[in-house]
Amino acid sequence: MKQLLFATLALMLAALPLKANDHEKAAVDTVLSSFHEAASKADWATYFNLMSEDSIFLGTDVTERWTKEVFQNYAAKTKGWTYALVERHINFTPDGNSAWFDEVLTNDNYGTSRGTGVVIRTKDGWKISQYHLVFPIPNDIAAGITQQIQTFEAKQKLGQN
Repeated sequence: MKQLLFATLALMLAALPLKANDHEKAAVDTVLSSFHEAASKADWATYFNLMSEDSIFLGTDVTERWTKEVFQNYAAKTKGWTYALVERHINFTPDGNSAWFDEVLTNDNYGTSRGTGVVIRTKDGWKISQYHLVFPIPNDIAAGITQQIQTFEAKQKLGQN
């Protein structure tokens, strides 16, 4: 009987981190979903409150490495953007104080996109520390696209558009 009680207690204790992880995963998921929802409404107060003060946004253009302040100035001039979630994966560091994620999104103008990033636990809850938006290139057309990028970059170096 004592062994059964011990085994039951051990199983219950083993399940606790899983429940906490599910709760934290849901909390991070909510932050990311709220981030996209706020962008679709151009609700910049909510959007930027979901980012840490030292956050970085990496846009689709290689020149777009924006601090929070610079990105706020850019966003304020827009009417927002809408990306719909297709799938999302969230993983945590062993200490549970940060996580990384990747998500597949769709946008009416750009089609499929991928967002990746890092979230950190703060005294005010989970905050996005880095977000990176990319246009994934299908392997079957990658050579043609990368050649176009190389040609574009070469023209830029020569001062051509």
